[in-house]
Amino acid sequence: MNASAAFFYLFAGVTVASAFMVVTSRNPVHSVLFLILAFVNAAGLFMLLGAEFLAMLLIVVYVGAVAVLFLFVVMMLDVDFAEFRQGFLNYLPIGALIGLIFAVELLLVVGAWVIDPRIVSTPVAPIPANLTNTAALGQVLYTQYIYYFQAAGLVLLVAMIGAIVLTLRERIGIKRQDIIQQNARTKATAMEVKQVPSRAGIEETV
Repeated sequence: MNASAAFFYLFAGVTVASAFMVVTSRNPVHSVLFLILAFVNAAGLFMLLGAEFLAMLLIVVYVGAVAVLFLFVVMMLDVDFAEFRQGFLNYLPIGALIGLIFAVELLLVVGAWVIDPRIVSTPVAPIPANLTNTAALGQVLYTQYIYYFQAAGLVLLVAMIGAIVLTLRERIGIKRQDIIQQNARTKATAMEVKQVPSRAGIEETV
């Protein structure tokens, strides 16, 4: 067994074990921490495959943003998980049926899975030797699929604007910034000069 195979079994074993602990952990904080561990080991698997861009993307986006956001939300919100578990027994038969269906599907997939002998002779990554994985991905993404990339960006922009519009609520009694009203202010409306008599307090002239 060479070093690549040893690292593959190490990363794959830790990933599967972490994914199992994400589902079975009673503490949600521990589940998020195991999820981060699974992401890190999955990034190691991507590095073994030569996809360093996907590995760094998994670390930066999922671990650095999504998983940490989940951790902050779970730790900051005072969620009563005991109340959520009260109806667990009511949905147990349906959950067991769905789990059984998934188990049968997995057994059918694993039982019918065979390795094609032509895969060994087929190149894994047809990338020139003088071009890195990240450079090749950027070259394909910004040349051949540039219109699809821009369309995906527009879809995400519309989704972001829609989410902001749907969650924006006008609350009564809260002061909000009005740019038009601020720009329309003049010296006469913004300032008021009062003549304060000598030896008189400010409260008497207001």
